[in-house]
Amino acid sequence: MEKKELVITIDGPSGAGKTTVSKKLAAKIGYRYIDTGALYRGIALITSEMGIKEDDESAMAEACESVDLRFVLEEGELKLLSGSRDISELIRTPEISMRASSVSALKPVRAFLTVLQRRLGEERGVVFEGRDMGTVVFPNADLKFFLDADPHIRAERRYVELKERGSKIDFQTVKDELIQRDENDSTRALAPLKAADDAIHVDATQMDADAVVEAMVVQVSSVQG
Repeated sequence: MEKKELVITIDGPSGAGKTTVSKKLAAKIGYRYIDTGALYRGIALITSEMGIKEDDESAMAEACESVDLRFVLEEGELKLLSGSRDISELIRTPEISMRASSVSALKPVRAFLTVLQRRLGEERGVVFEGRDMGTVVFPNADLKFFLDADPHIRAERRYVELKERGSKIDFQTVKDELIQRDENDSTRALAPLKAADDAIHVDATQMDADAVVEAMVVQVSSVQG
């Protein structure tokens, strides 16, 4: 008997380890992995380059109509393309992270990307990483996780990640921006960051990524039957 193909969502705040865990879980169970935060960052980058202010809803709505964002898998790595241009690294700066938080609160941007994300989930057998996957985009997902960790630990992890990319940012700035983004994401009126009522909470403060993945695999197996 074939195992049931699931739609799995992993939501949580910045720096909780969602990307690493989501990639590892998808690879472990043979699913596709979709980083939805990258889509918002992509919109943030593209509209920034177009000179659009992050609170200009009408200009953002018009820009979304011409945006061509897609994921491609190259040598095992998921790349985000804007047309034929690889923007995977360009969207990972602190500036684009903060802009993405603001842009993601705009109704036309969320509407555009919600449609795109749901289309990506139609084939099932996919792990979606984001902030409102289990609450808004896939309220009927087969399995929902909410991954969190102590803010200081999350800031440390994000700081190391940025330093490895060559960023000169200092730790306190990383922590301040992370806390500010938590505030922005959790208090916005449209699709705020929060755990779905039926989400399984995972505290990764004292767990490494592999331990978190193993715990999730147990839950996946129980749902698949």
